[in-house]
Amino acid sequence: MGNCCSDEAGHGGAHPVGPAAAKAAQAASAAADRFLRSRGAGASTQIELSLSASNLGDQEYFPKSNPMVVVYSRRKDGPLEEIGRSEVILNSLNPSWTTKISVQYQFEVLQPLVFQVFDIDTQFHDVSEKMLKLEEQDFLGEASCLLSEVVTKRDRLLTLKLGVSEHNLPNPSKFGELTVQAEESAGSKAIMEMVFRCSDLEIKDLLTKSDPFLLISKISDSGMPVPICKTEVRKNDLNPRWKPVILNLQQIGSKENPLIIECFNFSSNGKHDLVGKIVKSVAELENMYHRQNSENFFVPASNAQECHSKEVLKSQLYVEKYVESNRHTFLDYISAGCQLNFMVGVDFTASNGNPRLPDSLHYIDPSGRPNVYQKAILEIGDVLQHYDPAKRFPSWGFGARPIDGPVSHCFNLNGSTYQPEVDGIQGIMSAYISALRNVSLAGPTLFGQLISTAMAIASQSLADNQQKYFILLIVTDGVVTDFQETIDAIIKASDFPMSIIVIGVGGADFKEMEFLDPNKGEKLESSTGRVASRDMIQFAPVKDVHGSGASTLQSLLAEIPGQFMTYMRTREIQTVS
Repeated sequence: MGNCCSDEAGHGGAHPVGPAAAKAAQAASAAADRFLRSRGAGASTQIELSLSASNLGDQEYFPKSNPMVVVYSRRKDGPLEEIGRSEVILNSLNPSWTTKISVQYQFEVLQPLVFQVFDIDTQFHDVSEKMLKLEEQDFLGEASCLLSEVVTKRDRLLTLKLGVSEHNLPNPSKFGELTVQAEESAGSKAIMEMVFRCSDLEIKDLLTKSDPFLLISKISDSGMPVPICKTEVRKNDLNPRWKPVILNLQQIGSKENPLIIECFNFSSNGKHDLVGKIVKSVAELENMYHRQNSENFFVPASNAQECHSKEVLKSQLYVEKYVESNRHTFLDYISAGCQLNFMVGVDFTASNGNPRLPDSLHYIDPSGRPNVYQKAILEIGDVLQHYDPAKRFPSWGFGARPIDGPVSHCFNLNGSTYQPEVDGIQGIMSAYISALRNVSLAGPTLFGQLISTAMAIASQSLADNQQKYFILLIVTDGVVTDFQETIDAIIKASDFPMSIIVIGVGGADFKEMEFLDPNKGEKLESSTGRVASRDMIQFAPVKDVHGSGASTLQSLLAEIPGQFMTYMRTREIQTVS
């Protein structure tokens, strides 16, 4: 989600592949994406929560109430962390607080929220809300939810029953209700689209090709640069013109805030050389466009005694286009009813080992400890399930021989002949365990039929005008052998509302699988000379799903909203009903 370049392809579906240099540029741009992420770039949206309550407490014990609500977040398996408090409203059992509680929405992680309501004693009315000691106040009730449960509701409004946890109340049957409404920051909708070009770039190493890209950073309160956006890499070009760059007001804070625009010469080893940089606000960039001015790049002086000086270069930056507009966001589509549907494909090839033995990747531990396949499905599915109200998940296996049958490269995990859906994440777990008892592990590892089957569901949904986007998770322990069939299926699937996440588990060498990930390989080319209309597949090997692998899975999930929005924008799906 870090790359802010618009996807200008896609209106006509898959398109003819360009020359080899264009494919090399695609690979370089993907590698530059990793550079952006390594510099600390992230993607999130600021949400403001509005809170109200009704029928607080019990009239017998709380005939009058001065309520205040405290909001907490909870990290996975961690303690509560307070993120905000409302004001105190005097003498009300049906308060509507005006204080907004700000929280950063992150699609890729579960974000539990806990709301506790307190009756503030009159003796503390002159005390600031932030200074109030909660243990000295009367507890009126508690509610909890996930942030994703709020933003997926129509109008982003969720009503929760207030209850009790460790607090002891005289009558725990009457706590009332708490209503939570989420509003996305207006700045996330205010879009600024710019086209940059450079002239006379100075590449000091004459033996190095000029493969420039721009990295745009804002300056944090601490004075440190925080990357927010990058362009694609232009191969062997001293006068590059990049695809449009899209920023929103939330990213930059204000049009008057300075931005650092750095030009790097791409290097495949990740050590990109700084060509030069400029410091300009968006307002100044807009002025450059209207006046058709340019700005010279500079580099800091190399001499330590001249640390405050800089060397001005002849290389110049131009703003060829500047347009402001308002656009729908990912959460606009979601709260208007668009669903994300989870689909799963599980590798049942013999290389996983005998499921009855503890060293098998498919071993079902009697203690209940999940194996690597179960962990991967749970980590991804626990996030995605909240964007699908029906929670009916198509689930398949591949690379196994059903009883008295030939090897199947796409069979329904639940054993049904016609119906691949199961109920909920636990339904996937049950179907998976049942399949292990009813199939013989075989091979080889083929993805083509599985992807085509999932694509058929997405295609039918599109034909039925359903507001759905599909995410297919494939968990495998080996390298695919049907490379071209897999590539052909991926390229066809890029025209439909779906994304694919491939996770490699076990100790295999997955280097040959990197062709699946546009962040690591060249742009995929079909057997008929077509390339994907957009990036919609990712691959990553994960050895420890609950350790460092957990952050890897989160980074894969973090790409989904951007892939979703690219599909919506390139298909000109601007509104949803």
